[in-house]
Amino acid sequence: MEYIVEMIKIRKEFPGVIANDDITFRLKPGEIHALLGENGAGKSTLMSILFGLYQPDSGIIKVRGQEVKITDPNVANALGIGMVHQHFKLVHNFTVTENIMLGMEMTKGLLIDHTTAAEKIRQLSERYGLKVDPYAKIEDISVGMQQRVEILKMLYRDAEVLIFDEPTSVLTPQEIHDLIEIMRNLAQEGKSIILITHKLKEIKAIADRCTVIRRGRVVGTVEVASTSEEEMARMMVGREIRFTVAKTQREAGEVVLQVENLSALNNRKVMGLKNFSLAVHAGEILGLAGVEGNGQTELVEVITGLRKAESGRVILKGTDITNFSVRERIRMGMAHIPADRHKHGLILDYTLQENMILKIYDQAPYAEKGLLNQTVIREHTERLMQEFDVRSGQGSFSLARSLSGGNQQKAIVGREIDLDPDLLIAVQPTRGLDVGAIEYIHKRIVEQRDKGKAVLLVSLELDEILNLSDRIAVIYNGELVGIVDAKATNEQEIGLMMAGVQRRETA
Repeated sequence: MEYIVEMIKIRKEFPGVIANDDITFRLKPGEIHALLGENGAGKSTLMSILFGLYQPDSGIIKVRGQEVKITDPNVANALGIGMVHQHFKLVHNFTVTENIMLGMEMTKGLLIDHTTAAEKIRQLSERYGLKVDPYAKIEDISVGMQQRVEILKMLYRDAEVLIFDEPTSVLTPQEIHDLIEIMRNLAQEGKSIILITHKLKEIKAIADRCTVIRRGRVVGTVEVASTSEEEMARMMVGREIRFTVAKTQREAGEVVLQVENLSALNNRKVMGLKNFSLAVHAGEILGLAGVEGNGQTELVEVITGLRKAESGRVILKGTDITNFSVRERIRMGMAHIPADRHKHGLILDYTLQENMILKIYDQAPYAEKGLLNQTVIREHTERLMQEFDVRSGQGSFSLARSLSGGNQQKAIVGREIDLDPDLLIAVQPTRGLDVGAIEYIHKRIVEQRDKGKAVLLVSLELDEILNLSDRIAVIYNGELVGIVDAKATNEQEIGLMMAGVQRRETA
């Protein structure tokens, strides 16, 4: 058997978009095969067809050499195909075991047999190095652990073909390292893995072959070992990509944002931010580095007005805004690209037009005498869509929900930068974006700095912090570890500081 899965000339259209244009994709037994492409290139659509979530308009699918019709995910499961989605499908107040059993409950007489299931899960967890506690509740475990539960769900159903959709977009660097090890174990045990991603570093680290898709078409399939990251980036975007941002040296100006001795509670009502002080100047990018969950969220939410400070002050352009409303802060020149684009960035059931004026809908020219001016709003939205390359099926009338994650992100970045703020707070601004879009957004952030704006960049991507920042502050356990000059430091030192190991002060 040469191929375990063959997808031949698959075509899929949505209103206004050809997502898959005669794509052929083949997976060998026991290989890790990366599927690489920009946002909206059609990777997830293709895999959703393989998993039975969509039906192709034309083309055939073969599994183990036999032609099959995969009408829904149950058929896929029966064929030994499993999928870990980008947004996990877990019930939060259930235990790990209850989540994994869902739909496949073992019974003893009339009762559900949890013990046997938990034992099977423990054995699987041990065999593949997953280290999952079968009795833990989903709401009490980290995002990385939740992902492992999704992997166990597939293994529990005896999946031979495992599809991972952007599996590292929510993980810390250490968790990514662990996941790569887990995938290696799975492949050694004879599982075949399809990895949907746009992170070239990870493809180089783990994949055997890589198929590149651009705008719904296959550009080519390459052997990863003999292909450079630059080459794959060029196939994916269709042009040369610069991995570093061109930045001129410039003197920082006066202080725009000052945070003094800030303390705040986290969602568990424990101090998540302790006595934190920081100043961001005009014309500089201050990067905030740290492993997820060390107080970044609390800090950003207190600055933007989404969380109350227990003590300390937030000062914007010389005014104490600690008790200002969110709207007052926006009016004073603060813009915010939030970490969670669904929760704080967009209203998913609003159109793009409505989302683009969320912060300015009551101002002229968008509103006159209490009525919205639809023509102006549409023109405003279409200009931003063009400027930030936001692609959608029905133009500015598309619902935010219908856009791919990367296009949602570009829409938010466009809206916030267009406010022309004095202070831009960018949290994970390129999460889930491909190299082409990352390059563009980095350029726009540096442009803000060059215009003399203050930028606070919060990111879990160390490369991004080192690449863009002028100064880097490191947060650990809700406290400031230290601030270093970006030019005078390296990944190693920042990594140690992120682990709370080393403190050093610089001006």
